[in-house]
Amino acid sequence: MKRILIRSGKSPLRVATPTEFIHQDLIGTNTGNLLFSDSAHKMLSAPDTDVVSNGIRTDPSARRAAEINEQYDAFVVPLANAFRPAFQASLDRLSALVEQLTIPVVVFGVGAQTGADYDTGRLRPIEASVKRFVSAVLERSASIGVRGELTARYLTDLGFPADRVDIIGCPSMFLYGDTFPAVRAVELTASSRIAVNLSPDAVPVGDIAGLARHASERYPHLLYYAQNLADAELLFWGDLTPETGVEDPFPLQLSHRLMRENKVRMPLDPATWIDELRGHDFAYGTRIHGNIAALLAGTPSVVLTHDSRTLELCRYFDIPHVPIDSLSADTDPRDLYEAADHSAMIKYHGERFERIVAFLDRNGLRNTYTHGDRGAAFDARLAALELPASMPVWDGSDDGHMRYRVSRLRERIAVANTRIDKRVRENKELRTRLAAAEERADETGRRLTAAQKELAATRKRLDALERRIGGIEKRAMVRIGPAVRRRVRRIPKPGESKPGEKG
Repeated sequence: MKRILIRSGKSPLRVATPTEFIHQDLIGTNTGNLLFSDSAHKMLSAPDTDVVSNGIRTDPSARRAAEINEQYDAFVVPLANAFRPAFQASLDRLSALVEQLTIPVVVFGVGAQTGADYDTGRLRPIEASVKRFVSAVLERSASIGVRGELTARYLTDLGFPADRVDIIGCPSMFLYGDTFPAVRAVELTASSRIAVNLSPDAVPVGDIAGLARHASERYPHLLYYAQNLADAELLFWGDLTPETGVEDPFPLQLSHRLMRENKVRMPLDPATWIDELRGHDFAYGTRIHGNIAALLAGTPSVVLTHDSRTLELCRYFDIPHVPIDSLSADTDPRDLYEAADHSAMIKYHGERFERIVAFLDRNGLRNTYTHGDRGAAFDARLAALELPASMPVWDGSDDGHMRYRVSRLRERIAVANTRIDKRVRENKELRTRLAAAEERADETGRRLTAAQKELAATRKRLDALERRIGGIEKRAMVRIGPAVRRRVRRIPKPGESKPGEKG
């Protein structure tokens, strides 16, 4: 039995509760991470292969590296936009781990993140980290799999051989192997169900909040699918913005209209996420994996691109897309749908699948589609699970998670009290040190005052001594002055002889 360790927040076959998703951050801050890691997990589940999730946090210790070398035959690392400054610390930890491994290390679909202009100049601060990571991976595999042409060019510009950089896109698009669901043809009306996905990073590029607002006014059955851990925390815990009256145009607070009307969902497991999106007529927005989830459900979708990470995948997979900065806030989703063409995405899917299979073969990895049952056993196990539905806005009622909320609040109170006690102790110690310092300062002041008095007395004594010396000098001059003058007169002038001497 071959054992593969895969970097992911959790196994797709693990049933986790919403509280576990939040408390353990099983999504790695974004549900989209699970979509591509689940697809890679399924793809690698060939006969006689055991795929194990490592949890998305990286332990680069020598102990952990030794365990991986001993227990696994390969380490597979599905990544997204990892070549970006914000991910540098995580990339360095991965490099530290990979450098200690003696087993093959295979990277799926890594990408560089920059603007939609593809200018990689802004990535210069992380070049050393990128070179370190890619070098470590290529020492343990035949090639590295990247998202698209931008990332391929970026790595070759850094000096890596072009024949060791394979463009394979993102594993998420191959959840069903070489087949892709037919995209349904629909007619959008006011009663249509619209799914919108939004990302705060797009706010500086286009009026994304305005797009969502106008769409929700036209389509009352619109739902916003959030993806970040911060969104899950908000839906689960709530906030005080309804009471304080604070409101942000982006749906990050309970006071937002979409939140107030319970039109926000937070997907947890990709399987239920995709299943829910089958019930929608159209999906669009700035989240690449939010739209891929819809496409995998057969729901027509359009990506609103705002950076290279979304644009690169859209171009590679021929996913319909529109630059968000070209849209006005009152853009009707129906116009986006009617302009979209999904034919090339479907037509060339088989070729792209052959490309990723060739990448796997090149790196010694078998896949279930060409070496197994095409994922039938995996799908059957997944279908038998009771995975949690997407999270709605908590209305304050008992939803089965009250024990966790109370326990978590109790923990936070205990932690806060511990911190307060620590601060009190630190303040007491500080006050003690301050009192001692003040006492030392007082003692120094007293010594300084005494020294100043002693100095003044010394000055008085010196003044008296100087006066005495002056008097002595005057008396001495009075006594010895005539004799000195007589002696001076006896001294011959230059050229004169002393008395009694001949000239």
